[in-house]
Amino acid sequence: WLYDNDHHEFVTKVENEVCKSEPKYTQTWYLQKCDKPPQYKNNLKIKFFDGWIPEEVKKISYGTLLYEFYKFTVFPFVKDKRRYNRPDKYEIDPSSNPYKFKSNLQENKYIDKQLKKTGLVSYLLFEDGQITIDKISPNDRFGKFINDKTKLRSFSVGKSMVSYVAGHAICGGYIDSINSRLNDWPLIENTLYYDQKLIDLLNMKAGDRKYVQSSDLFIKDERFDGINHDHDIADYISVFKNTKKIKNAPFNYSQFSTELILNYVLFKTGDDFEKILEKTFQENAKIEDSVFFFKVPNSSKERGDANNMFFATRYDYLRIAKAMLDDWQNDTCVGKYLKTIFDNRVDKENDKRRKEGKKVQWVFARGYAGQFQTHYTGIRKKRPVMGMHGRAGQQMVIDFERSRIVVTNSVYENYNYEKIVYNPIKKGK
Repeated sequence: WLYDNDHHEFVTKVENEVCKSEPKYTQTWYLQKCDKPPQYKNNLKIKFFDGWIPEEVKKISYGTLLYEFYKFTVFPFVKDKRRYNRPDKYEIDPSSNPYKFKSNLQENKYIDKQLKKTGLVSYLLFEDGQITIDKISPNDRFGKFINDKTKLRSFSVGKSMVSYVAGHAICGGYIDSINSRLNDWPLIENTLYYDQKLIDLLNMKAGDRKYVQSSDLFIKDERFDGINHDHDIADYISVFKNTKKIKNAPFNYSQFSTELILNYVLFKTGDDFEKILEKTFQENAKIEDSVFFFKVPNSSKERGDANNMFFATRYDYLRIAKAMLDDWQNDTCVGKYLKTIFDNRVDKENDKRRKEGKKVQWVFARGYAGQFQTHYTGIRKKRPVMGMHGRAGQQMVIDFERSRIVVTNSVYENYNYEKIVYNPIKKGK
């Protein structure tokens, strides 16, 4: 990938001199392995991990971060006949009338330093109806690999996108309310999820902690390596047959709850699913470029093939956040949905889990409101601040009261969150 995109400062092609002159298909040509793909040698210091970079790792080389960026942004779509699980897409075309931002840009040397030294690749601050800080990684860092048209990976920010789509489905009359029970979806019959209220899945209170946490599946089945885009709901739900909901269900951050929500919307909207996606992103958010969710390959809507991994450009992430802000402040139907899930927020039980020696789900927010982080530490509980946080430092935080939004895209969360995300929301600086 580096070589094919002319980044020859990082990689060289290792060529057999014999192959350059030897006629094809001769015995010598085969003996010299000229029929094999060329080999490449890079000069980057890369540490490989089993999966994503662990959050506790402190020092990361540029080469490792660049490889992580490749895994994030490029590799999912590499066309290779050896790959059987390349995801398909539920893609939404751009708006015919995309929202045009106003700008009153300020310099910020601290953010410049963060972009040069950390995994941060993009930073946007929106306040009082205009962009006031607009920064992208410099060319000697990640800037040579991304631009304003690059689709950037959401990770768990996609959970909030699913919630926003669900709000549009409710406002479109496909689902009655957040209190609707999932008792009309045959796919989940005879599982702990059947007949649950939608709000309980939205708030990660499904009572499934002993079966699944985050993207880890505790029900052993050789088909599955966690919850990901390789399998559809029909596959995963098969191992949940005869499971029972835990009483007094604790908060349990789970990828599977989000997958169920998105695919319940798909089930309820049927042939109109793409219309709801268009309503959400094309008509309401007025995106300038296409956005998309992953779709499980070789599956179908009936089997639940929608996946919450989401991709958008840096500006379209901001457009979506601004649409949420406008919905809230204009008290639209979707705005009422956002206010309702905020009013029905739950405690993530961070203090209790910390005392028990258990891992806390993102310590900076104490509450959870329908697939959004909320009740940020140091910000009063009733102040309407809701955020989206994804692995590696993806952030979209909205202060509905003070009309302020921060959006970050990153390949590793080693930037100063407090100074560049938290303080602008809490203090306006």
